[in-house]
Amino acid sequence: MTEFFTKTAFVVAASLLASTAHAQEVTLRFQHFVSPNSANPKHFITPWAEKVEAESNGRIKVEIYPFMELGGTAPEQYDLIADGVVDGGWVIPGYQAGRFPETETLELPFISTKSAENSSRAAWEFTQKYLTDDFADVHLIAAHVHGPGIVHKKGAALEKAQDLAGLKLRGPSRPATLLLDQLGAEPIGMPVPQFPESLAKGVVDGGVIPWEIAPSLKLDELTDSHTDVAGDHALYNLYFIWAMNKDVYESLPDDLRAVIDANSGLETSAWAGRALDIGDAEGKAVIEQTDNQIATLSESETAIIRAAGDQVISNWISEMEGNGLPGTQLVDDARAMIAKATEEAAN
Repeated sequence: MTEFFTKTAFVVAASLLASTAHAQEVTLRFQHFVSPNSANPKHFITPWAEKVEAESNGRIKVEIYPFMELGGTAPEQYDLIADGVVDGGWVIPGYQAGRFPETETLELPFISTKSAENSSRAAWEFTQKYLTDDFADVHLIAAHVHGPGIVHKKGAALEKAQDLAGLKLRGPSRPATLLLDQLGAEPIGMPVPQFPESLAKGVVDGGVIPWEIAPSLKLDELTDSHTDVAGDHALYNLYFIWAMNKDVYESLPDDLRAVIDANSGLETSAWAGRALDIGDAEGKAVIEQTDNQIATLSESETAIIRAAGDQVISNWISEMEGNGLPGTQLVDDARAMIAKATEEAAN
């Protein structure tokens, strides 16, 4: 009888252990470089992780680490994922200028609209057509852009395009800094985590960044004015990918890979863009509660900036084609994809 109970207890314990192992088979560690309260983590990253966990019946656990808590810097994120230091994360390819030149297409002046959701649908399509080889070292989950870049600065808001001349302004990417330079500003490229300290220390007079992240960077306190361009196209956009380590993805059981697949692609990219549209509305609302000046340039002054942007695009196309890349086709396709996504959203 004692032997019977011993064997029974062993079987029950083994069964419980097997059940526990089945309930949580995989833990994925993803990281990003901003506050967990900013728009992308709040409206996309965390809900995405919760959705994956729920649809895997708890067999996948997704741990999210903000502020690069697992190590490295924002510009190193792609390699951290590719090398397996982290299982996945949010990447700005433009932080490594020159490494992924075709991604710059979607960051050129006035290419994308002010709807990050619509432009992110196009970003996924563009990525599938042109960038899969660029990102062959990782497994892509989503590709998206943020909403329109706004000029946040100390002092009065911009009234004319020429007001940019001589200002030291933070830029996030090479296309953004090329535009600022074309307009006579002194562009200083830097990742977003460095921006608040640079403002506080007077290293920069301001910078370009979307509304959504302005409050978490304390731009309501560190700057005095915020200026957008007129029209439905953005001064600039920044391109992102949400990706995971390729070996980790491929090592998942078929049914768990299917969960990741079901939360990847066009609609997931649109979700990431929509999260930033929501964040833009929230961020602007916070700034509107302050005494800071919020302005939009006139159509005529915006036209001057667009002309400068056209020159940046022309120079960029020449540079790409000089390097053997189809610069004109890249720009034409990006514009066409964004126009199509915008039209489909309106219908």
